[in-house]
This record gives sequence, structure tokens and C-alpha cells, in this order.
Amino acid sequence: MDSTLAIRARGITKCFGDIVALDDADLDVAQGHVHGMVGPNGAGKTTLLGLLLGLTVADSGRLEVFGAPVGRAFEVPGGVAGFVDGPGLYPSLTARQNLAALAALRGDDTRSAGIDDALEQVGLTDVADDRTRGYSLGMRQRLGLAAALLGKPRLLVLDEPFNGLDPAGKKHIHGVLTRLAREGTSVVLSSHRMDDLEALCSEVTILATGRIVFSGPLGKLATENRALDYRLLTSDPERARGLAADAPGIHLADDTTGRQGGEVLVVRAPVAALDDLVVRLVHEGVSLRELAPVVSPLEAAFLALTEHQKNDTRQQKTDAQQQETGR
Repeated sequence: MDSTLAIRARGITKCFGDIVALDDADLDVAQGHVHGMVGPNGAGKTTLLGLLLGLTVADSGRLEVFGAPVGRAFEVPGGVAGFVDGPGLYPSLTARQNLAALAALRGDDTRSAGIDDALEQVGLTDVADDRTRGYSLGMRQRLGLAAALLGKPRLLVLDEPFNGLDPAGKKHIHGVLTRLAREGTSVVLSSHRMDDLEALCSEVTILATGRIVFSGPLGKLATENRALDYRLLTSDPERARGLAADAPGIHLADDTTGRQGGEVLVVRAPVAALDDLVVRLVHEGVSLRELAPVVSPLEAAFLALTEHQKNDTRQQKTDAQQQETGR
């Protein structure tokens, strides 16, 4: 076992009846990193997070957390905390009472369990004595994170932790998770929000139909030869359009915002060709006021990889049906 890994999974398969939730999944998660999980609904993300939290067990394969094999008993591995499908709370209790009850269940002294510190970390000190039945979704998510932080985990597993958070709340939780990773805590989180994953994660895993179709650094998803759509706002749109039309490797693309043909120019290009276009624009005295991908590299890769996996799965089913018919 690599001592720099928080999680090492090999050949993990999990079925629920006839449904294959995870199919021969391999995964490495480095210590002290924020690792994102992304995939369509039903891709296997929650199942994988549940395995890490001891909420279910794999049918086959090997899972190690901090070098220790995770057995087949339903138990949370040591130093692991988090939640899936939202945190479980007692609505008739206050936030402070919820955390005290959890600490007591763990056998901790509630007077020194770090309850006040956990509430302060997630920004709930001012409402700590309010009953949680009146909490918004975002506040409940924050309290779930506070509950996970009570045990000072080495591995934090979070399922959609940004649900219901307003911009200020999201920024606050981003800061908490970034600090935890900097201090050595490993964080694994799922989210449908690509902007959150790109802001926080050094590595991501993309799942589709129970299989891992990509796992690695975010930078690998934005390879130099991958063509993406970019939106450009310049001081001279017509001149910029003419230069783009003549530039090698640049293709004028449709603008999904409906602004193509006006002030905004949308081009499809790999990074190298886009860099050359920017140089041409500046050389010709055209100021570049905005340059941004229409769809983020992570979202573009997610859509491409998951669609490819779906097509492969459909083809495999078709082949199997044809073989069955031919017998």
C-alpha cells in the first residue's frame, strides 16, 4: 500500500439485485487532497461513498483506507466521517443538542467534544441554539459538516455538500474544505456543480453506468489538443471574426447564448490554436476584453466521457441480444 494514499480500491463491484451499481471500479485518492466525484444520476457515486463510510459492503474487490483493509462488516473505518443523501438530524433538537447527542453516542465527553469549534467552523454559532426543524437546506448541510468534523477525521466523505448554500455560504464551506486539505485531511465529495469541483478539487473521478471512465488530475481533462468552445469579447468584433476565420485550427462555433453575430465571438479550438489567435488579435490592435470557455473543461469532458460510456453500454446490450436471438 502506497503510504501517500488515503484510499486504494481495486476491482470493486457492488450489485443491488440485477442492478450493477459499481462494476470493477479502481480508485486512488491521495492524502491531503480534495477529490471530486461526478457522474449522472445512477452512475454509482453514492454507492461508492457509502462503501467508504461503511454503510454497505462490496460484493467483490479490495478496498483499503489509510492502508487498512475495509472488512465485510458494516462499520465505519477509523478516522472516516461524513454523510450521504444528506445529514441525519433530530428536528426537535437545536444544532448544539444534535452535536452533543452525536458526541454522546460516540462515548465522547460532550463538554470537551469540540462542539463549539465545529459550529464556528461552519458558520452556525449564531443559530446554534435554534431548533433544526427551522433550518434551511443549506444550514442543514452545514450542520452535517459540523457533525462530521467532531471526530477530527483524517478522511471526510461528503455527498452533495453544497446543496442549498447561498454564494456566501458556499464560499465559506469552500474555505473550510481547502483548509482541512491543507492541514492533511483527505476530502472526497460528490457534486453536480462543476464550478465547485473545479474550484476545490485537485483530482476528479467521473463515473458512468457503474464504471469509472476517468480518474486523475483536472489538468488531464484540458489537454492541449482537446478542442473546446470559447467565448471572446473584443473591441472590434468584426475584425476579430475575420482574423478567427483565417486562423489555422480555429472554427467559428454556434453561440448557445444566442449572442453570436453581435459583440460576442464564439470559436472552437484547442488551446494552442487559441493562444495563436490571441497573439494575432493583439498584434492587429484588437483588444481582448473577455475570454472564457462556453462550457468548462470538466463539464465538457464529463459530457463526452459519459455519453461515450452510454453508447458502449447500449452496443454491448445490443450485441448480447443479437447473440441470444441467434442461438
